[in-house]
Amino acid sequence: MARTRYLSHEVIREDRPDGSILLRSAHGLGPVASRTTDWLHDWAERTPDAVFLAERDGEGWRKVTYTEALTQVRAIAAGLLARGLGAETPILIISGNGVDHGLLTLAAQYVGVPTVPVAEQYALIPEANRQLEHVTRLTHPRMVYAVDGDRFGAALNLPWFDGLERVVSVNVPEGTTAFANLATVAGPDVDAANAMVGPDTLAKILMTSGSTSSPKGVLTTHRMMCTNQAQLAVCLPFLKRKPPRIVDWLPWNHVFGGSHNFNMMLANGGALYIDDGKPMPALIGRTIENQRLVTGTLAFNVPVGFAFLRDAMKQDADLRRSYFESLDLLFYAGASLPQDVWADLEAMAREVRGEVPLFTSSWGLTETAPACLIQHEPTNRSGVVGVPVPGVTIKLVPDEDMRCEVRVQGPTVTPGYFEDPAKTAKSFDAEGYFITGDAMKFLDPSDMNKGMVFDGRISEDFKLLTGTWVRAANLRLDVLAHLGGLAADVIVTGADRNEIGVFIIPTASLRAHPDASENEGALIVPSEAAEIARRLKARASEGSATRVTRALILSEPPSVSDGEITAKGNLNFRKLLTRRAQFLDRLYDDDDPAAILI
Repeated sequence: MARTRYLSHEVIREDRPDGSILLRSAHGLGPVASRTTDWLHDWAERTPDAVFLAERDGEGWRKVTYTEALTQVRAIAAGLLARGLGAETPILIISGNGVDHGLLTLAAQYVGVPTVPVAEQYALIPEANRQLEHVTRLTHPRMVYAVDGDRFGAALNLPWFDGLERVVSVNVPEGTTAFANLATVAGPDVDAANAMVGPDTLAKILMTSGSTSSPKGVLTTHRMMCTNQAQLAVCLPFLKRKPPRIVDWLPWNHVFGGSHNFNMMLANGGALYIDDGKPMPALIGRTIENQRLVTGTLAFNVPVGFAFLRDAMKQDADLRRSYFESLDLLFYAGASLPQDVWADLEAMAREVRGEVPLFTSSWGLTETAPACLIQHEPTNRSGVVGVPVPGVTIKLVPDEDMRCEVRVQGPTVTPGYFEDPAKTAKSFDAEGYFITGDAMKFLDPSDMNKGMVFDGRISEDFKLLTGTWVRAANLRLDVLAHLGGLAADVIVTGADRNEIGVFIIPTASLRAHPDASENEGALIVPSEAAEIARRLKARASEGSATRVTRALILSEPPSVSDGEITAKGNLNFRKLLTRRAQFLDRLYDDDDPAAILI
């Protein structure tokens, strides 16, 4: 057992006459802040000199303490009020994580001005600018912020920003406002505006990833974010025992990085060191460098990020020791962590400290602020997302396979989508539960306290012409595991057809293979096609719902500009299949030379 005492799972279950199941936590919810900036006042008084935000500056860090943050937030807030900004005039933020980004966000929340943070690739990739235009025309911002006038200069001059005040931190172009000049003297008007901010005040409009349509604006209130932190504090009691610290890259335009992690530090007097690296080959070196300079008491990452760190720590005992010695939590999200990565990290933790920190995950959506389920007691396997957090009710609607559609009700659920009443209405059932579209199964149907396992998206499932249901999300993960280094990703096909097929997104090494040749958008690699067929044929599951009979390697990578990749970097399966509809016919043509028949 690890050094910290964990909260046990205690779930209340209600079985209803209509077959649905309600789950609630038996644990009570503690005090809930009225607004996010109450935390800033609290910690500026209690630990004024403690670091709140930090970012790389040369060989070291630019650090902002809690008292410095409060002073700057109030001064920036005064500048926003002087410009006439309010609840109807959002601020669009088009660059990634940074100290100034964080201060501007809190200043806006201090006086009731919503912010709209978006993925920076919308601004930096010209082909993706159409997404930026969509967000701008939807949310009607009054101001747009970017950290660097050189890097974001082209985006700042896009025509749909005409008439907006452009604010830039460094390399400030002519005609734009320097971020340092936003601040002014904070007076009674700032106090009065802050007093008007309450639990139902709109804090942020977070854009969904656009995995099935254009990005939607999720209304995110102070109540949602403040309640979620109170829930997490109950489930993770070590957060209150000592101020946490993270070295974190997760983007603030996404709910995981920008609401869950950012607010966890703010609510608990913690320190957020902004990692300017990322879990990709070109940038993971920067992450490792940052981890050498500062290590966290909590570690949040996606599975591929933990895999990169695992590989680095295998070769570096000093990094391994510093990473684990003060760690209370290893938290993965975005997908299930491969069990070999889990096992290696557990072994390293035991080597360094003789025990394993809480190794866990949770489940939630942008629309739920985010955490609804969390595994808050130790487990020995990946993929478990746990039990309800206090204060929310989970409604499960089972099917014949004991797979349950998940719906959520509680104070962390969004009131709806920005300027989209029709979509809002469709997103709630007759009882007011938010319809998530996700599916779950009980880890142990005889013991609900063991928690739940994510079981895919309902919308990704389809039927073969035989009437057989295909659970596409789970099948995709299984196929990826069997293909190993031969596929960067796969798209499962077969809706209204007789057989299951897959489109293969090849790895860079497969594209560069000496035997590779292109055939009208498909890649032919004879020496590897046989290996792909062998691996798919060797899969243990041979039922019609899981048997893959054909594959096609796509030579053209997924396109950001055409919406085939979402802001979170995930594949937009529906968009990709629609845009490449002609390849479906080729995939199911036994005479096509690019088709791999299994």
